[in-house]
Amino acid sequence: MAKRKVCISFDYEDDRDYRNLLSAWDKNSNFEFTFNDLTPKEIQTSSVSVVKQVLTRKINAATYTLVIIGKNANKRHRHSAQIGYKNWINFEVARSKANGNKLVAIKLDNSYESPDEIKRSGASWARSFTQAEIMKAIRNA
Repeated sequence: MAKRKVCISFDYEDDRDYRNLLSAWDKNSNFEFTFNDLTPKEIQTSSVSVVKQVLTRKINAATYTLVIIGKNANKRHRHSAQIGYKNWINFEVARSKANGNKLVAIKLDNSYESPDEIKRSGASWARSFTQAEIMKAIRNA
């Protein structure tokens, strides 16, 4: 079975350890997907328009977008006016919806606020941050 193409949307400052865990799982041939990292920090520019172009290209290359919802997933970014959304996660979800990507979401804690763009999106939700739950949510997306 071919691996699924999954983009990961998350808050780099606070939740990159979870992205790193996904990367470790991805190296295991038993884990069923590959992913493109949507981290704006890894794009070597301070230009919001360039970041948007790179993120859009990565999103368009995927068929799924996995949204990791941490404490600050819906916090306003200082460049929100230029981004066109409250923050990068909301931008990534909106672009994913526009591209027709299947959305999968996981809250790291049930008390964390979901990004505006994931609300009422029909996303498939993983109940916990485990390989089994994430793959179940992806299969159900």
